[in-house]
Amino acid sequence: VERSGRRAELHKMAAAGAEAAAEEEKRLPEGDPESGGDSDDEGDTDSSGDGEDEEKENEAEIQRLEEQLSINAFDYNCHLDLIKLLQQEGELVKLRRARQKMSELFPLTEEIWLDWLKDEIKMATENSEREKVYELFERAVKDYICPEIWLEYAQYSIGGIGQEGGIERVRSIFERALTAVGLHVTKGTALWEAYREFENAILETAQLGAETPKLAEYQAYIDFEMKAGDPARIQLIYERALAENCLVPDLWARYNQYLDRQLKVKELVLSAHDRAVRNCPWTVGLWIRYLLAMERHRVEHSIISEMFEKALNAGFIQATDYVEIWQAYLDYLRRRVDFTQDSSKELEELRSAFARAVEYLKQEYCLLLFKIIFARLCNNMQKARELWDNIMTKGNAKYANMWLEYYNLERAHGDTQHCRKALHRAVQCTSDYPEHVCEVLLTLERIEGTLEDWDAAVQKTENRLARVNEQRAKAAEKEAALAKQEEERAEQRKQARAEKKASKKAKKPRIGDKRKADEDDEGEWGQEEELPSKRYRGEGDGVLPEEDMEVETGLFGRSEKPDGPAAIPKEKASTSRKDIPKVFHDSSKDKVTVFVSNLAYTMAEPEAKLRELFGSCGEVVEIRAVFNNKGTFRGYCYVQFKEEEAARQALALDRTAVEGRPMFVSPCVDKNKNPDFKVFRYSTTLEKHKLFISGLPFSCTKEELEEICKAHGNVKDIRLVTNRAGKPKGLAYVEFENEAQASQAVLKMDGLTVKDHVIKVMISNPPLRKLPDRPEPGRASLSLAPRQIYGARGKGRTQLSMMPRALQRQSNPVAKAENGMVQNSPATSSDPPAEPKKMSNADFAKMLLKK
Repeated sequence: VERSGRRAELHKMAAAGAEAAAEEEKRLPEGDPESGGDSDDEGDTDSSGDGEDEEKENEAEIQRLEEQLSINAFDYNCHLDLIKLLQQEGELVKLRRARQKMSELFPLTEEIWLDWLKDEIKMATENSEREKVYELFERAVKDYICPEIWLEYAQYSIGGIGQEGGIERVRSIFERALTAVGLHVTKGTALWEAYREFENAILETAQLGAETPKLAEYQAYIDFEMKAGDPARIQLIYERALAENCLVPDLWARYNQYLDRQLKVKELVLSAHDRAVRNCPWTVGLWIRYLLAMERHRVEHSIISEMFEKALNAGFIQATDYVEIWQAYLDYLRRRVDFTQDSSKELEELRSAFARAVEYLKQEYCLLLFKIIFARLCNNMQKARELWDNIMTKGNAKYANMWLEYYNLERAHGDTQHCRKALHRAVQCTSDYPEHVCEVLLTLERIEGTLEDWDAAVQKTENRLARVNEQRAKAAEKEAALAKQEEERAEQRKQARAEKKASKKAKKPRIGDKRKADEDDEGEWGQEEELPSKRYRGEGDGVLPEEDMEVETGLFGRSEKPDGPAAIPKEKASTSRKDIPKVFHDSSKDKVTVFVSNLAYTMAEPEAKLRELFGSCGEVVEIRAVFNNKGTFRGYCYVQFKEEEAARQALALDRTAVEGRPMFVSPCVDKNKNPDFKVFRYSTTLEKHKLFISGLPFSCTKEELEEICKAHGNVKDIRLVTNRAGKPKGLAYVEFENEAQASQAVLKMDGLTVKDHVIKVMISNPPLRKLPDRPEPGRASLSLAPRQIYGARGKGRTQLSMMPRALQRQSNPVAKAENGMVQNSPATSSDPPAEPKKMSNADFAKMLLKK
């Protein structure tokens, strides 16, 4: 009533303004120079010309937009532009038609509906036209939950209160509005107020403004209401969330799932599904759920087929989406067929739909999806065999799982003769798992074959397996020969490096003191296990030991001293090294000790950090972190527990992330005493129930990969392969419950695109690990390794050898001559050779003169 009054006042004001303008024009004489009549006429002429040009441009633009919509009816922005231009031109008939077409394809927004309703209200003068406006309101309130439209609907119904049954109609609309949006927290109050004021014959609207909630807040609110279980409140909060987030497919999917499983009201369910696919037409899952809902509520077949055609024209993003929608539609057609009859209209429709699907998709793998449907449901095994033969000729004949799929199809819907024929071909062609195919063939002949069939199968399988074993033996010999050649080349390279190093040492003798390796020294726990304790000349007289002199060498062997404030003086470095106590290895404590490695070198106070980390496993007796001679942490340590059980529990912390790196925890085992011990805890042999996946994007998480794999079977474990720094390498191992699920996953997932990366999937069969070129030296051998002794200045460029080449070539297996001085032979052959005594230039000159 109040809005009608406002409209009447505006019309009166506009009419009064028009009359005043007309009287003012009458007062001015025509052609008066002061009035500017001539100029006004010229201006009117120009403005009319401009108006005609603008009108032509608008008509051309309208025609262009209509042609574009005829090509792509799902262009949302094009619909909006066309409606806007038609509003400017005042083409009410075309405007109504354009709005009608857009509403059939998309749900209209609140603003579009209100504009449309207001235009129709202005033109509705008779009762028949008012009924059309009522029908338009009924369509508007179904698109979104919109309190404003409901309020406008109620106010418009008040205008027809004078008609027969007008009051009952107004009350009915208000009751429906309150049921739909009366619980709206911010805008439901207006309807309550309007309803109460209607009963008092005074209408007052009041609306509350509030910030629009975000999607996460809506989801939390929905979860809260789902626990309470009130259907009206759940439906309302879903509708509110969708009104603000209408382009979120997951939200529509959750809402439709709730309606399908809980409310199960046909009109409500189908309306929600229809709005979902109109808001998000690119989401194939919403279309599939819509088809299932229509079938569930027994919608006519023609309507379902029409909806399927709309889905094909929706413009899906991925090719697999079209496969899914076709598969859903074929499943629907299959459920309509009565297979007790030899032929029927439904069966013929299924056959034609299958042929159309194969032609539409143009993909070979689609034949795999539909082969069983075509053979079992269309009773045409001959066609299925032709499809399989076509598939096998595309390079799939070497895979055992493909032949076993064909055998299962023949076993279920074919005959024994074709089963036997398929298995005989499989035995001949399979190259990956021939033993499995041979076993299936023998099982078939044991159950259904005659003695002749059994003998033929045994002979064929034995011959085939013999050839396979022979091929494998040749491949193993070839691989062993290649490995041997590689070992020989590695040994040659090793010897060449050793000879080159020896020749360099012989050409460039060093000036400095000698040092003998300590034969009784053992590997240390608290120090680096590289060098034994050293003896050097001038201990305490300012001459530094060898460790401080062996810093990073330059290009020509010159020692480079560290720069910057972090450089430690030599005297302090020597003092700090001497202060570190040496802890020798106690092999009796290996069972209560674990070895921890791959830690960050920059870790501050590793003892305290690791004590806190391993404290949950049991009482920690000691943590021995390994530092180099400069006091820098080397990234590994030994953790000793009080009890053996605590050490076993600590192994569970293997690959725990510590400061951004995976920490490796392994048992403390002396490999010299236990050469067969393996730290690698994963199998390195063939595992038919486990898949190896490569080509994954580095951003792929374990949860995302599990979501992809669980569609093909029960996933027991997933392991993403990382480097030592914890960064992914694009590789993964996926363990299924059995071999059949793993084989099916290989068939379906190989070549799949994951985040623009094409992945490769195969059965896990890691290659043989290459043996190291040489055995890893133990702790005792480290202490006996001879080292080159340099002078106090390190290895400089000016330290050149002054010995003639003729003397360098002389050697003695018992005693070695260098600079003309013969050493005493060692006491035993196992002792390391002693360093030759250095001679002065004067001694060297005397030796040459004697010669």
